[in-house]
Amino acid sequence: MFKSKAPQQRSADTRARILTTALDTFRSFGLDAATMRQISKDAGVALGAAYYYFPSKEAIVRAFYERVQEEHRQRVLLALAGGKLDFLARLRAAFHAKLDIVAGDQKFLGTLFRYAGEPGHPLSPLGEGARKVRHESIAVFELAVGSERLPSDIRAFLPTALWALHMAVLLYFVHDTSPGQRRTRRLVDGALALVVRLLALVKFPVLKPVRGSLVALLQDAGLFPEPLSPAAVSAQEE
Repeated sequence: MFKSKAPQQRSADTRARILTTALDTFRSFGLDAATMRQISKDAGVALGAAYYYFPSKEAIVRAFYERVQEEHRQRVLLALAGGKLDFLARLRAAFHAKLDIVAGDQKFLGTLFRYAGEPGHPLSPLGEGARKVRHESIAVFELAVGSERLPSDIRAFLPTALWALHMAVLLYFVHDTSPGQRRTRRLVDGALALVVRLLALVKFPVLKPVRGSLVALLQDAGLFPEPLSPAAVSAQEE
C-alpha cells in the first residue's frame, strides 16, 4: 500500500509547481501582463494558495533568482569536483554554467534588467532585495578562484570583480541575437583569457603599490562594497 506524501513534501511540491508555472507564464506573456489569478489557475491551485506561497509577483522573481543561483552553485561544484581544472578552465566553467542555465530566459532577463537602474526596486539585481543572492553568487566565483596563488589584496576583491563581469556578460547576452548566443560565449572565453593574463602580471611585488591604489580607488567609489568572505579575509600574501 502506497503512503501519501508528508504535509511538508506536499507543500514543497505545491510551491515548486506554482513557481514553475509562474515562470512559464512570465516567459509567455511578460512580467507585467501576467497575473497571480492566471498563475494560480494554470497551476491548478486556489488563488489564496498562490498568495500564501508567493505574496506577490516580486516574490516569485526573487524565488527565480534563488533557484538560478542554487543551480549555478551545484553545476560549478560538479565541474570543479576532482580538482583537475586549471584557473582559466575553472573560470570558464563558472561563466558558461550560468549561461547554460539562463539559455532559455533571454527575453525574461531583459525584462528584469530594466530594474537594474533602480537600486530601490525590489527586483533590482543590484539592490538590497537581491543582497543575499548576490553574496551567494559571489561565493560561487570564489569557489572558481579556489586556491589559486594570488596576492591577498587581489584575492580579496577578485570574486566580486568576477561577479560584476558576469553581470555585464548577462547584459550582453540579453542583446545577443547570434545563433545560440555564440558571440556571448566567445566574449566570455576571450575576456577570461585576458583576465588570467592580467592577473599573472599584477602578481609581481613591484606592482603591489599600484594594486593597493587600485583597490582603494574602487572601494572608495563603492564599486566593491560587499563584505569579504572568511576565506578572503584569511588569505595570506605569497
